[in-house]
Amino acid sequence: MIETQNLTYAEENYVKAIFKLSEKDDKPVNTNSISNRLETTAASVTDMIKKLSDKGLVNYERYKGVTLSPDGRSIATQLIRNHRLWEVFLVNKLNFRWDQVHDLAEELEHIKSTDLINRLDTFLGNPKFDPHGDPIPNKEGKFTLRNQTTLPLLLTGQTGVLVGVKEHGTEFLHYLNRLNINLGTEIKILEKLSFDDSVKVLVNDELTTVFSAQVSQNLLVKTLSK
Repeated sequence: MIETQNLTYAEENYVKAIFKLSEKDDKPVNTNSISNRLETTAASVTDMIKKLSDKGLVNYERYKGVTLSPDGRSIATQLIRNHRLWEVFLVNKLNFRWDQVHDLAEELEHIKSTDLINRLDTFLGNPKFDPHGDPIPNKEGKFTLRNQTTLPLLLTGQTGVLVGVKEHGTEFLHYLNRLNINLGTEIKILEKLSFDDSVKVLVNDELTTVFSAQVSQNLLVKTLSK
């Protein structure tokens, strides 16, 4: 297997981006999607795909798209593990807020020391999820799965506990902060409004508010039996 020491930060970012883009359906990723995600030109993507292909990290078929090789997937998983463990450290040990850690973790994930990451994992108590509720792969690259759903799929009258967010943008997390919503918050569906798919909710048995469809679809919850 190729070592991450042999990759540039840019190459690592491309590998991780391809992993993220193919995560849901495991289908080939087109170059336009990569270009949009990394905010770069199509020509730059084409050049990088050639480099990654030469290193055995991706497979590219013209008109079909890009997939990661087993080595590419292994490196992408390691980068995600690094990133999410650093987020846990920043929030739990250095008291950063969940809306402050993404960019810092983007830098820290590139530190090339497997021993450091394994010691960090042990120091943190081997967490399975990061501060945004995303699963942290273990040393073998395995992700922890759990029963969860998006808030709009709850029935009226049902309560869910927030276990994750699909959107990690600062503005979205600031919005949740203003409502005092974080992981562990209980959200009860009071009413579903068919006009615009918004939902009226009760937060922690205290605050009644209305979530737009965009907000509610980005909230991952585990149903409570109450």
